[in-house]
Amino acid sequence: MQASFDAFRALLLATDPDTIAAPDAIPPGFLLARAGALSAHYIPFDYVNPGARVVLVGISPGFVQWKNAVREARRQLSAGAPDEEVLRAAKYTGAFSGAIRPNLVALLDHVGLQRWLGIASCAALFGAHADLMHVTGVLRNPVFVAGKNYNGAAPNMLTTPLLQEQLLGYFAREIAPLRDAVMVPLGPKVGLALDWLAARGVLDGQRILHGIPHPSGANAERIAYFLGRKERAALSSRTNGARIDADRDAVLARLAALGRRRN
Repeated sequence: MQASFDAFRALLLATDPDTIAAPDAIPPGFLLARAGALSAHYIPFDYVNPGARVVLVGISPGFVQWKNAVREARRQLSAGAPDEEVLRAAKYTGAFSGAIRPNLVALLDHVGLQRWLGIASCAALFGAHADLMHVTGVLRNPVFVAGKNYNGAAPNMLTTPLLQEQLLGYFAREIAPLRDAVMVPLGPKVGLALDWLAARGVLDGQRILHGIPHPSGANAERIAYFLGRKERAALSSRTNGARIDADRDAVLARLAALGRRRN
């Protein structure tokens, strides 16, 4: 059964995340499931933006995100905010802050997502047109492996029962109202998970924008080439220019096939 915000309201108010130094110290009341070294813990990320037309999908919230979300939910609850505002604020506190945001905006604008959305730039998704965006993870709740953030590699989320349950019990329900949105997977592991869900009828595989590089600064060379800021001849041996060209072409073709969104 999916855990709900109401069941954690009192625990959120009673928990000071600044006193929790590591995932292993998260109060046991937040635990949703455990299997060996693998554990999943509740985070107040229940909010869904029903008007979203683009969904940015990562792997899983990490420990820092858990702390930030609990801190913000606690602050909002203490101030007497309505539940929807508590959850919206908790979910979007610090979302794509820092250097990752300009990279993400540049990548989305480069493939023309802003035109599909009917806006000037995807930068507006973090401001005036925030109503068009939803942010989540294929594993909506933080997952830890031996007390460390899960990175999507091991164990395989598509063959691990606990993680399959998280995919189907949380993410699938979260995106159910967003059938007309496009999904932007941030990283290949996320893309594989979205394909797995599409094969099960959870979402429309034709609305997944595969191939956009992860906007992390650690991915700088792939981003630069994708954006046309670096020539193929100047790429290091670690970067496959032909693969990036094919990915870019696939995203452009997918958006063209979808046509401009209906307002």
